[in-house]
Amino acid sequence: MTQAPAGAGTPRVAVLLAGGVGTRVGLDIPKQLIKIAGKTILEHTLAAFAAHPMVDEILVMMAPGHLDAVRAMVRNGGYDKVTQILEGADTRNGTTLRALGALPDDCPVLFHDAVRPMVSERIITECFRALERYDAVDVAISSADTIIEVDPADNTIRAIPQRANLRRGQTPQAFRASVLRAAYAEAAEDPDFTATDDCGVVLRYLPDVPIWVVAGEERNMKVTDPIDVFLADKLFQLTSSYRPEQHDAEEYRAALDGRVLVVLGGSYGIGADIAAFAREHGATVETFSRSTTDTHVERRSDLEAVATQVTERHGRIDFVVTTAGILPRGSLLETTEETIYAATEVNYLAPVFIAQVFFPHLQSTGGGLLLFTSSSYTRGRSGYSLYSSAKAAVVNLTQALADEWAESGVTVNCVNPERTGTPMRTKAFGEEPADSLLDSRSVAKASIDVLLSGGTGHVIDLRKLDPLADPADADDLG
Repeated sequence: MTQAPAGAGTPRVAVLLAGGVGTRVGLDIPKQLIKIAGKTILEHTLAAFAAHPMVDEILVMMAPGHLDAVRAMVRNGGYDKVTQILEGADTRNGTTLRALGALPDDCPVLFHDAVRPMVSERIITECFRALERYDAVDVAISSADTIIEVDPADNTIRAIPQRANLRRGQTPQAFRASVLRAAYAEAAEDPDFTATDDCGVVLRYLPDVPIWVVAGEERNMKVTDPIDVFLADKLFQLTSSYRPEQHDAEEYRAALDGRVLVVLGGSYGIGADIAAFAREHGATVETFSRSTTDTHVERRSDLEAVATQVTERHGRIDFVVTTAGILPRGSLLETTEETIYAATEVNYLAPVFIAQVFFPHLQSTGGGLLLFTSSSYTRGRSGYSLYSSAKAAVVNLTQALADEWAESGVTVNCVNPERTGTPMRTKAFGEEPADSLLDSRSVAKASIDVLLSGGTGHVIDLRKLDPLADPADADDLG
């Protein structure tokens, strides 16, 4: 411990190391520009640091030839904390040195792998707090596996260190900029200098500087190999790291005033509550359903009639929500052809047709489409094969449309309201303890938050259970 906390005028800086080219993922673009959960990996990471109250400035070190993509990302996303976008070097250490050259003399700085998009607010906070007492900080997690040391000469085990003393390193790594500069200055005098990370440079060349370790998290994973892209995408879905901002009543009224919302399946349950909430806060709402307006969401002609009717009345459509669905139960082998077609048309084809019919209207207003899924999309369920498979398809449709519509200004998201007290659920499962279910009004409010957020491609879980619990154990079908 050798440094006092930064002065009030010293900015806290986050450096995003995005200089890699990602050859291991097998694509012709850097891995940090791969899209997962509706955004590039880099933008997910950037958003996490931009939203953190302790981060004053962000410096992005990007792979050569791809700086324009970052500039567009920053411009379109309104990331005002980004002060510099620079080319990375050929090596991790070289990129760090370039970043140090662009930093204030003695600022607290976090270096983070841009391909760790699920870094938590807690980790960032604890790194900055630790810098008030220490000059160097690492982030690491315990190893669940036994680590072996291998002799490279004959590929035999040389040693098995005590697992209790071992940690797996992550990022951010945090430093007083002057201390890390001093370590690299010493390293420059060493002709045999090699290091895989920046804490290693400090440990080797400034051995008297203690390095504090902040507890990392398993979900703070690094996207390196093709399987990591898949896992990160699923983690975003299952843990809902994306949370739309909530508002007070005045903010809702300001955001919804003059907006036109179409709710398909709005006669009861979540759809009716969404309509009611939006109306209460100043939106113009039109609801349609089979029971109240004889609107069949699986019929393109009915949807086109809805779009025409609403635009003739109000001149615009800002948001479209569809909560329509049917829940057939029973063995697939015993399911009639009529039920198969009905379930597939309402639960899957309808969202497809809705997207096609309403896209031009939403594009003209920069609006959003909101779809609904169920926890059963994560794992097919016996007795609910049609419903589960359709809900999985809706999730994939959401993500695909988010990519297709990325440049259009139209957002598309999907809400997974698990174990919610709705008439459809009561019909399927009978009466259940009220305190075991989500209230449909809270789901409605969260749905409006998603529409107002401006995010796209997200699958937002609303649940009372552990977000990593097995959906099959929950017996919930939204």
